[in-house]
Amino acid sequence: MRHDRFHGRVSGTHQNCERPGCREHGEFRAPGQRAPGFDGPGEYRWFCLDHVREFNAGYDWFAGMSAAEIIAAQHPAAGWEGETRAFRATAGIDQAPRWADFKDPLDAINARARSFRQSVRPDMPPMAPDELRAFETLGLDHAADRKALRSRYSQLVRRYHPDKNGGDRSMEAKLQAVVEAYNLLKSSALFA
Repeated sequence: MRHDRFHGRVSGTHQNCERPGCREHGEFRAPGQRAPGFDGPGEYRWFCLDHVREFNAGYDWFAGMSAAEIIAAQHPAAGWEGETRAFRATAGIDQAPRWADFKDPLDAINARARSFRQSVRPDMPPMAPDELRAFETLGLDHAADRKALRSRYSQLVRRYHPDKNGGDRSMEAKLQAVVEAYNLLKSSALFA
């Protein structure tokens, strides 16, 4: 990795310096008219090294702010007042799990994660990791019904069974995985 002598240089931008009359390449970004916000990172202006130094020397981030706003913006915790769903104590879930209802704390945590997933995607049935692997093994869509499960199982058994492959036993591991996946899913609550 080649370190550049000037921090912030963006090589290969093919931008021209935006200073009127300058013919140098614009390799340094400066804040543009539209500030970063909800809609994206904002706009940048591109300058050569001399003109970005000039821009930075005259740039005032606090322009238009009152003294109280400047003090508030300089506070170490500025910008951390709001909390997003992921960083709330409840993580977007209305109540904590009742620990007495579970033998293992990991089961309680799994139940909480499952209820969170249900609040985000209520149309998706809750699935355990082994059920997800079973769907993948069978090559089934998560919205498949019992008929589709049975049909896909029959199709794969015919494909991998040694009797259907002229006695070739090289597919036995795949056949065993298909049988295990089918047995898991047919007794699952997803197909009740």
